[in-house]
Amino acid sequence: MENKYFRPILNTGNKPADALDLAGGWTWFDRVEVMIRGQEAQFIAASDLHSDIKSALTQPRPDLAGLSFTAPRVLGIVNVTPDSFSDGGLYADTFAAVAHAKALVDDGADALDIGGESTRPGAVTVPADQEAARVMPVIEQLLADGVTQLSVDTRKASVAQAALSAGAPLVNDVSALAYDPEMASTIAGHRAAVCLMHAQGSPADMQIDPQYQDVVLDVFDALSAAVNRATTAGIARSRILVDPGIGFGKTLEHNLALLRNLSLFHGLGCPILLGASRKRFIGTIAQAENAADRVSGSIAVALAGIAQGIQVVRVHDVAETVQAIALWSAAHGMRQSG
Repeated sequence: MENKYFRPILNTGNKPADALDLAGGWTWFDRVEVMIRGQEAQFIAASDLHSDIKSALTQPRPDLAGLSFTAPRVLGIVNVTPDSFSDGGLYADTFAAVAHAKALVDDGADALDIGGESTRPGAVTVPADQEAARVMPVIEQLLADGVTQLSVDTRKASVAQAALSAGAPLVNDVSALAYDPEMASTIAGHRAAVCLMHAQGSPADMQIDPQYQDVVLDVFDALSAAVNRATTAGIARSRILVDPGIGFGKTLEHNLALLRNLSLFHGLGCPILLGASRKRFIGTIAQAENAADRVSGSIAVALAGIAQGIQVVRVHDVAETVQAIALWSAAHGMRQSG
């Protein structure tokens, strides 16, 4: 029997009486695209959905790592690295990284993502002890200063263990628990939250001719399998975010297909994180070679995601994104609360 996939067609503003709220958030839908591999799309009324699918799409997402999802949340990027694609070296020492992190909080970041290993295309693996030496002083100082909404961006269980033991509540794993066999049990043991991101290949080779049968459905299936691995390991679904992995083993066309169909991923029953900030495909479309010149394009992508109900956007440019979300929300009459 062919698998069917259900993508809600989302709207904001005034809601018809027969429409359904998406995930307890700010968007609603009364139509759903039914996707089947190799077939033309069909559309059905939301009221015709099976109860299990309807529940996955409409059930409010519980608070996770101190974040509520009644409004879009902004995750500020803090790269404690010498070689990240956009800001490598700018915040490579503890003092600069902590100062930058606090500035992002002042700019309106709801949480911070602290990373010590670049996962840009072509990046090489950083030893775990070196990665921990980069991020732990930053995490410990921020926690000591009362900044508790933190994520550690790592593939390695030993780095996650150190960060979680210090008090960080969330691990952002770009390998979706596939890189380190100890990662799932480490997160489960701490009853921590995790973001599972899709990537094809490793950072060293992921952009060498990535191939998919159907990138949207292939990524959905891979994330569904990752969620199942996590829950089997003892991580509750209520503590899982998912990320389709824009730019991680994807061409420009793959990225655009995912962006056009982001609302499909709500069917996984988890909050969705979108991490597209300053990435190369934005520069290609906008003819902006330098990553720092991709702010406007990054905001446009973030707003496109939020229009599809994406709960978290991971960004470099927090102040600009927060302002854009506030104005877009007001202009669209978007239902939101703090």
